Amino acid sequence: MEASKVIIAPVVTEKTNRLKEVKRYVFRVDSRANKFQVKRALKEMFNVHCTECRIINVKGKPKRVRYKLGYTATWKKAIVTLPKDETISAFEGA
Repeated sequence: MEASKVIIAPVVTEKTNRLKEVKRYVFRVDSRANKFQVKRALKEMFNVHCTECRIINVKGKPKRVRYKLGYTATWKKAIVTLPKDETISAFEGA
């Protein structure tokens, strides 16, 4: 799988902004990707070496539109830890 298809988007919330201070970055990843593919994609896209990668499946939440009950989509996220001397420059401006 290509690196641009493994990592879909960064997850930017208040909690992930606090995690940036301890060199942890959160990404939304493809539902078929595993830890090794995420690590390889980060190395290709951002030229960083990650020390740890945690994968979490986020279940869809129940939502209701008028009288119909449905769910939001289930997705997968990766929490990546970097060494102290490396950062992802795309996050530093945010």
